[in-house]
Amino acid sequence: MRDKSDFVAYVEARSPRLLRTAYLLCRDWAQAEDLLQTTLVRVWRAWGRVGEYQDAYVSRVLVNTYLSWRRRFWRRELPTDAPPETVVPDDRIGMIDERAVLWAALGRLPPRQRAVLVLRFFEDLPESAVAEILNCSIGTVKSQSSKALAKLRIDPEIAPPAVASRMEGELG
Repeated sequence: MRDKSDFVAYVEARSPRLLRTAYLLCRDWAQAEDLLQTTLVRVWRAWGRVGEYQDAYVSRVLVNTYLSWRRRFWRRELPTDAPPETVVPDDRIGMIDERAVLWAALGRLPPRQRAVLVLRFFEDLPESAVAEILNCSIGTVKSQSSKALAKLRIDPEIAPPAVASRMEGELG
């Protein structure tokens, strides 16, 4: 049985990484903070039973909470194409534009495929750990990852038009 003071130390040490993972799933800082807070409340209740694999347990609770929110709630806020602020030219704007395009494409993926990519490539977890967190087989992780990457490859916002149309034809 774990001591609750261990939980405080765990949260202090892991919160930045967990918040980043929550943000990568939600793509919104406020929603990521809510997701992390809800996750930590659920984990705190079960902390005495968690055992030595607390990172895997917390990751599973985080992803499951995110997926349940996606199933349960519709989007209350609708993003707009153009922000209300004026754009100021900057030398780094090209890199920021590329990042924004990638985030938008990641956001168009189904929640489970997005979760696989975030855990697999942003969190750098092995397929077996992702499968355990998502409570699925390694084959499912591989297929979801493959499908998500294929969708990103043919996304017209990312791929050049000739590549996107050729890939779309090959995939069906």
